[in-house]
Amino acid sequence: MTALRESGDAVYLLTCSDNHYETGTLGKGEVGEVHVHNDSEHWQKVYGGKPEEELSWFELNPQISFDLVRRHCLDKSARIIDVGAGTSRLVDLLLTDGYANITLLDISKAALDSTRARLGAKAEKVTFITADILTTEEIGKFELWHDRALFHFLTNETDRSHYAMLAARSIVPGGHLVLLTFAPSGPESCSNLPVCRYSATQLAAIFSNGFALVASDEISHRTPWGDVQPFTVAVLQRAVPV
Repeated sequence: MTALRESGDAVYLLTCSDNHYETGTLGKGEVGEVHVHNDSEHWQKVYGGKPEEELSWFELNPQISFDLVRRHCLDKSARIIDVGAGTSRLVDLLLTDGYANITLLDISKAALDSTRARLGAKAEKVTFITADILTTEEIGKFELWHDRALFHFLTNETDRSHYAMLAARSIVPGGHLVLLTFAPSGPESCSNLPVCRYSATQLAAIFSNGFALVASDEISHRTPWGDVQPFTVAVLQRAVPV
């Protein structure tokens, strides 16, 4: 798969093979990298330009994510963060179930503003962070970190490494990282951006420094227009110091 992005006089060429992305340039031969997720303007337009029900990742009832949180985080007072939360209704289910310490992080202020408006008075119980996960160094400590469909947008090794290190700093020993990404047979792009696709084994390798894979699965998501997208679920536990 190949994607092109123009930047001034240079055109950046992005290629992907077996989940490995390389970047180069055309035109004047200027060398650089494309960080395809690190674009707040793009995501502002995505969430501000159409109803959320028309976005491919929309779930009216995010039951799978909800069940994963409940299975791996029994304490209703535990600190939970949903990274790349967008306008997900996971927070609605968690609040209704009694979870009381929830943080939502997204690069798009429009997405978080939409969630805040939907929650109404319940929004006062939630912490909202508008930030780029790739430039954020500290976001607090959490017993559970949930990410559905953000990580697969990180198409270069530097970005994946930053994400993994931030997760390791943020998740307390014994806590859990819950990842849902496109599976190896899943889409090659999303929201007009290239993605990387993963098996649970590949995800475990990326997070092997400080985490152990404790559960995995393959599931299917049906888009609002009926397409079926294969997803990998990986649950990793933060190591407990001996």
